[in-house]
Amino acid sequence: MSGSANTDTGTGGGTDPGAGGDPDPATAPGADLDPDPLPDPAREIAAGYAVSGDALDLGALLWDGACLSAAPVRIPLAMLNRHGLVAGATGTGKTKTLQLIAEQLSAHGVPVFLADIKGDVSGVSAPGEGGAAVDERAAQVGQEWRATGFPSEFYALGGIGPGIPLRATVTSFGPVLLAKVLGLNKTQEQSLGLIFHYADAKGLELVDLKDLRAVVAFLVSETGRAELKEIGGLSTATAGVILRSVTAFEQQGAGPFFGEPEFDTADLLRQAPDGRGLVSVLELAAVQDRPQLFSTFLMWLLADLFHDLPEVGDADRPRLVFFFDEAHLLFSDASKAFLESITRTVRLIRSKGVGIFFVTQSPTDVPAAVLGQLGSRVQHALRAFTPDDEKALRATVRTFPDSPYDLGEVLTGLGTGEAVVTVLSERGAPTPVAATRLRAPESLMGPVAPDVLEAAVRGSVLYGRYAEAVDRESAYEKLAADDEQRVRDAADRDAVDAAVKGPEGDGGGPAKGREGDASLVEQVVGSGMFRSLARSMGTQLGREISRSLFGTARRRR
Repeated sequence: MSGSANTDTGTGGGTDPGAGGDPDPATAPGADLDPDPLPDPAREIAAGYAVSGDALDLGALLWDGACLSAAPVRIPLAMLNRHGLVAGATGTGKTKTLQLIAEQLSAHGVPVFLADIKGDVSGVSAPGEGGAAVDERAAQVGQEWRATGFPSEFYALGGIGPGIPLRATVTSFGPVLLAKVLGLNKTQEQSLGLIFHYADAKGLELVDLKDLRAVVAFLVSETGRAELKEIGGLSTATAGVILRSVTAFEQQGAGPFFGEPEFDTADLLRQAPDGRGLVSVLELAAVQDRPQLFSTFLMWLLADLFHDLPEVGDADRPRLVFFFDEAHLLFSDASKAFLESITRTVRLIRSKGVGIFFVTQSPTDVPAAVLGQLGSRVQHALRAFTPDDEKALRATVRTFPDSPYDLGEVLTGLGTGEAVVTVLSERGAPTPVAATRLRAPESLMGPVAPDVLEAAVRGSVLYGRYAEAVDRESAYEKLAADDEQRVRDAADRDAVDAAVKGPEGDGGGPAKGREGDASLVEQVVGSGMFRSLARSMGTQLGREISRSLFGTARRRR
């Protein structure tokens, strides 16, 4: 860096000034000044990004049209669990920013999870390709660029597309998230919650969508209608909406996402043998036409992590950093309960060592309650071609701290791979706003070849654990068995009635004596109806005892 020469010149063998030689460089006028001084405003901004501990290097400060490599822009590693936002118009470099941050987190031993919406992030696993543009960018920002690939795992929702199949059970997904992805209104969401409550209480595991359909159909049947009367019941009309939504959802190809083996989110927290953090890439190109599904599924992953991880407080580095691409889809048409759930999760998961970065086109896409929880901000260029664009630009400028920049002008004039940055310093205070030219990722800026990706998937230690779907006995099979039992019980009752009435069918006639009575008792006790009743009573008693000792069981695994 410029300025380092100062410390060297003071140790050279300068001649004695009294002997008539040249003056000592260390005592010459102006020797304490940086030979490449920064402009005063730029110096103040650069001072805000001085970090004593571990940090991620984003790039170098832009000031008055020049890139100042002596003024690096950095994020303290300990602040990465304070969450962040990466925003900007299409084509401004948001995905490469994700890749840049993910690489450095991995290098520091921090696992990363990110969604690959367009199928071009798989290159993080392979060394990048140098060239004139990369060399020029590295020189401008003071980067020592080396082609490097990072340890990666690849997942796919339900196995649709290349990747280790990632599944969840309907039970663990829960009614709030499921209502969001099914597009249910508030009343229908509440009814869905009632269905989940009933299934939990009766030990009916909702593993896949056919389990959910079976429970809904049972609760509006003649046999099941009375089951929910005491807690409000389920209207036939609402049940019909839910069933139609589930059917449409399944026809869109969502069926494989729900089932077993359920993905254990602890597998996202691993490190490679060399100590680098594992980069988990969810390949979504095959389902990018169903954005609400994958955005809601990502929220399930986050909620599951929140449920399982212990509190760690403030640590010197995060346990995991989670990137939420296309975040605006998560909040679109969301219910109040869903938004409250997201806000609460974002607020509390920080203390469990998990950082979240929301990635979207405009900060206004993210609700204010969530935006207020974010500590780091990387804002790429915005466009102002329409009155709505102009309004969004003004709203974005107002969300930044006071700055010596004309942010309205800067935000519309940024080039690809440039951004306006503000983060939290090591003491937790916001840093000055810094227009920044970002570093170049060291991994491949594009997808790896399909055969390379397939080999990586099949070579994973997790492939054997999750590749094959399992369909065990759950709500669908249990309710089907109950239906068959009811049919058998009806036949048994008819047989008992016929025996009691006798061959004449009038139930009269002389008493049969003790032998006849014993014969009748044996018939009743031996009937399927009696056995079913006894089994049902025993099972229910067992459930009540289990609940009284251990409370309500966890939904997952």
